[in-house]
Amino acid sequence: MARRASPFPSLRRTLPGLLLLAGVSAPASAAIQPHVNQTQGQPVSGCTARTENLKPPQVPFGQQNPVAEDKAYVLRAARILEPASGQVTQGGYVVVRGTCILGVNAAIPAGAETVELGDVTLMPGLIDLHTHLFLRDEDQVWPYSILWKTSPYRTIEGVDAAIKTLNIGFTTVRDLDDEGALDSDTALRDAIARGVVPGPQMIVAGVPLTITGGDMNLPLVNPEIQPHVPQPAEMIDSDAAIVPAVRERIKRGSDLIKVYVTSTRRQTDPVTMMPFSQFDVQQMRTIVQEAHRYGRDVAAHGYGGPAVEAAVAAGVRTIEHGPLLTDQNIASLAKSDTYWVPTLITYAVRQNTDFEKRFVAHHRDAFRKALKAGVKIGFGTDVGSFPHGTQNGEFDLMVSYGMKPLDAIRAATSVAATVLRLDGQVGTLAAGSDADIVAVAGDPLQAIADIHKVRFVMTDGRIFRNDVTDQRFDWEWSRR
Repeated sequence: MARRASPFPSLRRTLPGLLLLAGVSAPASAAIQPHVNQTQGQPVSGCTARTENLKPPQVPFGQQNPVAEDKAYVLRAARILEPASGQVTQGGYVVVRGTCILGVNAAIPAGAETVELGDVTLMPGLIDLHTHLFLRDEDQVWPYSILWKTSPYRTIEGVDAAIKTLNIGFTTVRDLDDEGALDSDTALRDAIARGVVPGPQMIVAGVPLTITGGDMNLPLVNPEIQPHVPQPAEMIDSDAAIVPAVRERIKRGSDLIKVYVTSTRRQTDPVTMMPFSQFDVQQMRTIVQEAHRYGRDVAAHGYGGPAVEAAVAAGVRTIEHGPLLTDQNIASLAKSDTYWVPTLITYAVRQNTDFEKRFVAHHRDAFRKALKAGVKIGFGTDVGSFPHGTQNGEFDLMVSYGMKPLDAIRAATSVAATVLRLDGQVGTLAAGSDADIVAVAGDPLQAIADIHKVRFVMTDGRIFRNDVTDQRFDWEWSRR
């Protein structure tokens, strides 16, 4: 089944909210579903059957550049890696039909086109759990992009970032806030899903939640005009503001909620290295419970300390960054269902002061302790804070800090799919999964640096990149 989109809300999904408006109590929470947005038309993707309430009705607009359901490919490679099991098939092939993988060494449909990829390792498309497609290096220094770049311009930058991300093998991303480019993330998400532009499947958080005077505030703005300057986050300054803020994110089409439980490096004590906490445990529980009621997960930006304890206790899906995790934080994560997305590279590439160097050293040590403690680690990069198309460097750091190459690849495939609640749909080459496939020259299990040598990318059955053969295909982005 091709990825489709629905602009119509599902009654089963919206009934709890209607009951609340009518003064009738509603169920405490809905089952957490894979990034389903019933308001703005978030596509429900995948080849496997979905539950009835997730099947979208027909839409009043057509899929752009659709993939023919009967178009089949046979992708032959020297090595085929299934990350979850670690199994490597030597000299085999993957069969794709339409937007679906039929399996490794599966029966070949009549008329299938063979692509001989040679000495490469074929694996599932990669997943980056922490991107900022609408952020650039220059956006983080004065003057801030929100003051001089229009949202249409930043949307175009987002398309460019999406193409660069797909080009290095990332076929799914979780974009954790729009950086002030309001609604650009939901627009790009839907445009990619409908085949309008190339890019990875996007799961988006939209505008994040923070506090006045904390992270994601615009400093150095004349106080006389600050009320007229849009902020890149929603300010939550009272308990009463929490539930309406979460609901507003749902209304605007967010697939999950992003919250800043700690502030930025600017507000971290340079002596004690203690981050500035922004929300307590009860506030975090309110955020998580309301998000869960709508079937959404919560990602928490958190450096460490009491705020991370609060977020883990509240049941957030992921802790983002965590460079200053304490031993207690690591122990709590190891015992919880919360995943850690370390984003090592974003700080490693920005070490200009003694404080920043100590910050990175803490991050490295926390990562090593977390590995030893058995913390569940997903792959994410915070790309946008450094140039798009270079986030494969996260693999190098994970391995240099002690993670095995296979586990680093799992973090960006099977583990990341679990974080997104998309097991069996992405991050695998199993029959019935999405046709998201990447090939790299060499063997990244032996040398993780080979993960940079991308030679072939297929996303949702569409061939986006092919550096190996001279073939021209019925459906490939380079010809559109």
